[in-house]
Amino acid sequence: MALMTELTDRQLERYARNVILDEVGEEGQLKLLAAKVLVVGAGGLGAPILLYLAAAGIGTIGVVDHDNVDVTNLQRQVIHEDASVDRPKVESAARRLRALNPDIVIEPIEARLSAENAEGIVGRFDIVADGSDNFTTRYLLNDICHRLGKTLVSAALLRFEAQLSTFKSHLGDHHPCYRCLFPEEPPEDLIPRCEQAGILGPVAGVMGSLQATEILKEILGIGDSLSGRLVLFDALSMAFREVRFKRDPHCPTCGH
Repeated sequence: MALMTELTDRQLERYARNVILDEVGEEGQLKLLAAKVLVVGAGGLGAPILLYLAAAGIGTIGVVDHDNVDVTNLQRQVIHEDASVDRPKVESAARRLRALNPDIVIEPIEARLSAENAEGIVGRFDIVADGSDNFTTRYLLNDICHRLGKTLVSAALLRFEAQLSTFKSHLGDHHPCYRCLFPEEPPEDLIPRCEQAGILGPVAGVMGSLQATEILKEILGIGDSLSGRLVLFDALSMAFREVRFKRDPHCPTCGH
């Protein structure tokens, strides 16, 4: 998408509720339209992230996923519909996003993120949203984003609980990475996946919406970053709490 210097009349109308915010304004909306965001996973977290980023006017949105839509996904992955069952998630998501906002660029990437392709995919975007459902992808994204100097907004959820943080260890000693918080990948059988333990659908909506909020804040350079802070959400008690953590000097990814 070509770099814009001013909003069109149609864009001023579409994004009016963004533009009237003093912290955003026309300059901020132009930043959003120039931004390129990669969303990893078109599932429970990816669905609200993608919908809100598209609605906000992120100029280029990449979505990477290798799965097809399953009927069991529809309880929480609200970007998909019944007619999309058995179709690739990235195609289903792209169709919905283009209908929501035809003025932005949607790049569906039907692939499983791996050590072989991650650098080439991540390198084309400014900021990354981790909406994956496995630890292998989370650690891979952390390492690649640190190496390429990309900000990573990551969340995870299970049953009635979720967590969220932002990682930008490439900016220096005051910014830890995911491995500073969780040094080693846990055994696969230690933490069950959603299909084993379940997930209350709106929990994904809450946390995905917060991820989208943090991404917009990072692009606009407003508010307080979640770098060095882990937000924990418990839906049963409707409580949020925060854990602060620091960079680990012995971290294999970002340590000295």
